Amino acid sequence: MAPMTRSRSPGHVPNDSNVEYYRRRAAGGTGLIITEGTSVGHAAASGYPDVPGFFGEEALAGWKRVADAVHEAGGKIMPQLWHVGSIRQPGMQPDPSVGGVGPSSTLHPFYGEDSEKVAPAAMTGSDIADVIAAFARAAADAKALGFDGVELHGAHGYLIDQFFWGATNQREDGYGGDVIARTRFAAELVAAVRAAVGPGYPICLRFSQWKMGDYAHKMADSPKVLEAWLAKLVDAGVDIFHCSTRRFNEPEFPDSELNLAGWTKKLTGKPTISVGSVGLDGDFLRSFGGGGAKKVGIDALITRLEGDEFELIAIGRALLSDPEWANKMNSGREGEIVIFEPSHLASYP
Repeated sequence: MAPMTRSRSPGHVPNDSNVEYYRRRAAGGTGLIITEGTSVGHAAASGYPDVPGFFGEEALAGWKRVADAVHEAGGKIMPQLWHVGSIRQPGMQPDPSVGGVGPSSTLHPFYGEDSEKVAPAAMTGSDIADVIAAFARAAADAKALGFDGVELHGAHGYLIDQFFWGATNQREDGYGGDVIARTRFAAELVAAVRAAVGPGYPICLRFSQWKMGDYAHKMADSPKVLEAWLAKLVDAGVDIFHCSTRRFNEPEFPDSELNLAGWTKKLTGKPTISVGSVGLDGDFLRSFGGGGAKKVGIDALITRLEGDEFELIAIGRALLSDPEWANKMNSGREGEIVIFEPSHLASYP
């Protein structure tokens, strides 16, 4: 199950409905659940209302209930650890007085030229150390609570990805530079998480070429660049790469049918997760823009899986609308699958 923000945790604490939401997907045949983005324990980490946190006694107790319920239903689960960085604006929960932070004091491209938005504070060395420590603490807590691994949200233009992206990282110190040099922050963060959880505990990194505010962006414009970029993260301790694309069936580079997950596996030898529009005829932007999506078959997915292009496929909208998607698909009951309707989003249990 792909991570999907739902803003259904008032007070930033997982509640009974959150426990049941994840339990139902595990009971419905989903093998591995990656939770919605959950904020690490840093004052500027959260940027959306009612998202859960992964720090503090009450929130961690709620997450323990979630993990236990998923395990009892036969599934595995990883929390996605998240910091929104420069997306955050003053006035946002949980502390309205705290503004955003980022690699540079540059307004996030997502906001365009909106003069009413406030540029983030450029992170000092102390800020960087504090954020890395917050991720490491959250990962250690996840292991202590019985989660089966952790995913670090390094995609879509949030904080880790802001260090990757030249539009948001204009630093002139050791955390800036070219696309390879800009891996330093993420590599140090992954290494700190590895030290916190020890050997053998799965660390997954979700990354994307596209960014919120620039959906056509190519961080690595060739397999050679991608290989050098990934090598820094493998050396730091990443076990699994979750390769976020809008459509899983699109080639990443010319002259090859491999998608981003396929190229990542080929270049690193690491297990990969692919994602994007599985079982649906359009990507998430069209769906959440009100366009909806129709069911389609998964023959193209099966072909790629049987070709060993990637190990896992993440299902997003299809599982959001139908907790039994995996069981129905596995037992040949595709006709019973509930169709995704974005207008019903708020009521999805």
